[in-house]
Amino acid sequence: MHVPPVFHEDNPEILHGIIRNARLAQFVTATAKGPIATPLPLFLDTEEGEFGVLYGHLAQPNPQWKEPVLGEALAIFMGADAYISASWYPSKQLHHKVVPTWNYEAVQAFGPVEFFRDPNRLLAIVTRLTNQHEATQKTPWHVTDAPDAFIQGQLKGVVGLRMPITRLLAKRKMSQNRGADDRAGVVRGLAASADLLDRAVAQMIPVEGDAIRPDLD
Repeated sequence: MHVPPVFHEDNPEILHGIIRNARLAQFVTATAKGPIATPLPLFLDTEEGEFGVLYGHLAQPNPQWKEPVLGEALAIFMGADAYISASWYPSKQLHHKVVPTWNYEAVQAFGPVEFFRDPNRLLAIVTRLTNQHEATQKTPWHVTDAPDAFIQGQLKGVVGLRMPITRLLAKRKMSQNRGADDRAGVVRGLAASADLLDRAVAQMIPVEGDAIRPDLD
């Protein structure tokens, strides 16, 4: 991923937040047969290693775990994003030398991957993933709600993955390369959108002074 210095992000709290808020990652491996990518929910354990460890599981018929991995694996996490219209820039009225763009957050995690079939390790991963995503439910479902024999049968159909992160590459493109007036115009444009994600991105644009940021409540 190309990351100009103005969009570079290395704050661990921000990076971990993007990873945890991304409901689905793209898990990518390079193989002799070409790249393989699988959309996967992954969870981050920051208690392990310098950069943390990612855990998840693949369906047993998925060929990705069977193909030897060339080099490190890659997990891609996308955060908030929004289309930015050139018409929102006040500078358009001055010289018209503006074009549309896209604002977004992205984190790429790299590291060696281990695939495993051990039922106890798989159960621990499935339980943690379930608890993480059920936490917002009014009546959370727990793995132990299902019969043990049924769960053990389900575990035979998946393969676990463990990926210790060796490095993180992150980009937060939020109009930092525009002047204060143009950034304020972007905030106004996004704030006027009916799309909740657009309005969320409006809150992420760096502005000078609270007065120019619309109340999005």
